[in-house]
Order: sequence, then structure tokens, then C-alpha cells
Amino acid sequence: MVGLVAMFRIPFMVVAVAAPHAVLAAEVELVGLFGRKAVLVVDGGAPRTLAVGEQTRDGLRLVEVAEAAATVEIGGKRQKVALGAGPVRGGSGEQGGAAAVSLVADARGHHFSSGSINGASVRFLVDTGASMVSMGASDARRAGIDFRKGVGGVSQTASGPARVWKVKLDTVRVGDVTLHGVDGLIHENDLPFVLLGMSFLSRMDMQREGDRLTLRKRF
Repeated sequence: MVGLVAMFRIPFMVVAVAAPHAVLAAEVELVGLFGRKAVLVVDGGAPRTLAVGEQTRDGLRLVEVAEAAATVEIGGKRQKVALGAGPVRGGSGEQGGAAAVSLVADARGHHFSSGSINGASVRFLVDTGASMVSMGASDARRAGIDFRKGVGGVSQTASGPARVWKVKLDTVRVGDVTLHGVDGLIHENDLPFVLLGMSFLSRMDMQREGDRLTLRKRF
């Protein structure tokens, strides 16, 4: 396809109302982006190219196209997915349960997810060995965090000691799960991704089945 700038297959689950009192699960894949259009595959069907604001006959609407990401809406529910990120299946609990997100491991067994900190988009790596949500200085600045006003310290890393600052993160969002007032650790040097550490995970019920990790909000 001429002008196609990216090509990935990133499945995630959204919920659509197909008829009164009937709810269907639709698998939607983002397979390409160009300009203000996105190429989507619904339930394994033929690729569909939608412009921002356009809606398919089965109720899937393209809300927004950003750099390497798209937001869709179906059944009144919005989901954002980044090109190259791991599969994300978000849901606020169709049965009235707590907000939850399900992450599928990559080939190396790591669980990645797109999300945001203080509204700034980031890429998370689930890390139960990290005591706090940990990020590099550049990501912190994009999130508007004046980390040098935090509590300074030194962390021992694989590369040796590094300066860090403990701060309070206003919001941390992964899928449909959002927490407020989460302890964060800002590293002086940049990190390739944000470590989703125990200051977030300790407030989750975590369940792993095969390569799928489900995080369900407890408080």
C-alpha cells in the first residue's frame, strides 16, 4: 500500500452492543497507519481503512490517530493501542467487577503494555523485582514531573550506582486500570521503557495463565 508508514498486527478486545441486551466480543487488529487514517481488521475479516471520525456498519469508530497509535470506540468504549506494543485486552468488567487488564507475554516471556503517566504515553514492562514504578529522566519530563524536587538517593544498577529521585505520580494508567498517588522512582539516565513495579502491582490482584497475565484493581 502506497504511503503506509507502519505495519504491525496488534490484537486487543473491545466490547460492542450488536443488538438490545446482546453483547459481542470483537477482536480488532491495527495493521497500519498513514496520515489521518488507520487500517483495521475486525474478527479476522478483510482490512478496512477508516478516516478519523468514520464508523463501520458494525459500530467500530476511529476516534483519533496519533504518532504510532490509534484510538477506536465501540459500544461507547474507547481503546488506544500503539504500533509495536504487545497485545492489550482491557475491560472495566462487563459483570460489574473491578477494572482489569490482560497482558500477553512476548517471545521472551516479558509482559509489555502501552499506557500513560500523568497523561503522557509510555511503554511499560511489568517488573515484580522493581519496588516502584521506575522511569528515566526524559519520560519524567514528558510527564511534567519536576523530579529534582523529589527525595534524592542512589540506586545500585547493573551499570553501577545511579542518582534517583522518589516522587509521587498523580496518575498511572495501564489499559482500563488507573491508579492515583503512586510512588515513582526517576533515574538520572534514560531507560528504554518504564518499569511497572510493586508500587503499582501491589494494588492489583495478579493472575497468570500460560503466557497471559491479568491485573485486576483491588484499591
